[in-house]
Amino acid sequence: MANEFEIELNDDLEVQEPKKYKVLLLNDNYSTMDFVIDILVKIFKKSTDEATVIMLNIHNNGKEVCGVYTHEIASTKVMQVKNLARQKGFPLKAIMEEE
Repeated sequence: MANEFEIELNDDLEVQEPKKYKVLLLNDNYSTMDFVIDILVKIFKKSTDEATVIMLNIHNNGKEVCGVYTHEIASTKVMQVKNLARQKGFPLKAIMEEE
C-alpha cells in the first residue's frame, strides 16, 4: 500500500536570477604590486598574466573589477582580501557593488 500525493504547481511562479555583484580592489599606494598579484591569483583564481593586467589597472585607475559573483561569494571574497591583507600588514581594500 503506497501513499500517493498530488501536488499542484503554480504556473505563474516567476523565477529570477540572483543579483550579481562586482568585486573591486582599490589602490592604496602602500600594498606592493607583488602582493596584489598574489591576491588576484590566490583569491580570484586569475592567471599571473591576467593578475598583472588587473594590478596595473588598479594602480593606474584607482580601482578595477576582479570578478562578478553572487552576493554570498562576493562578500566572502571581500573578507578574504581583508583578512589576508591584514595578516601581511597591508591596507589593501576590496569592495563590492551591485552590477
